[in-house]
Amino acid sequence: MTVVNSEIDIASYIDHALLSPTGITQEVEQYCQQANQFSFPCVCVYPSMVRKATELLKGKQTQVCTVIGFPTGATTSAVKLYEAQEAVENGATELDVVINLGWLKAGLSDKIYREIAEICSETKQTVKVILETNLLTDTEKQLAVEICMDGGATYLKTNTGWFGGATVADVSYLKQLVRGRIGIKASGGIRTFEQALALIEAGATRLGTSYGVDLVKQQRELTRNV
Repeated sequence: MTVVNSEIDIASYIDHALLSPTGITQEVEQYCQQANQFSFPCVCVYPSMVRKATELLKGKQTQVCTVIGFPTGATTSAVKLYEAQEAVENGATELDVVINLGWLKAGLSDKIYREIAEICSETKQTVKVILETNLLTDTEKQLAVEICMDGGATYLKTNTGWFGGATVADVSYLKQLVRGRIGIKASGGIRTFEQALALIEAGATRLGTSYGVDLVKQQRELTRNV
């Protein structure tokens, strides 16, 4: 039986993500309505949907997030910067930027730093760098954390969800590395309240999931049954 932590409001952690390649306008409308209804911090959509989400959430507390260089991180720095700047012009206030994994594995720290730092300085918005932790060694994770923090990232995000999901072990390790200096967003495969709670207790300060409404309902049901 899950022990419900009554001090945790699961809704306050959720980045409500609509990142299916086949997502349509009606789904964006639904996700924005849900994000506003449940007071999620943000809704995360593809860049082509940012303007629509911004219009739908105008005057609301929920922010609009989008993904940059998604899902591989292998586009050029110039393309990522343009994509980020255009997203901000269209209303995005949070940017989930995929790190260049090839550069990381090759040890090209300076290139990664310049890319992240430029996006952070030019957009002046919340930047969450996606690490794809399940594809990295602990040494690579440590290097990525150092680069991203030096570059001005606001959060580290575990995964895109395309190559595996968030784990308690990875979140715990990131928490150890960042030492409270920036946030940690766990993302990928989060479908149950039990998973979400374990990730929060491990150190996650945001949760990226398309199951946000389900998580809230699961928490409410568990609370009623206590």
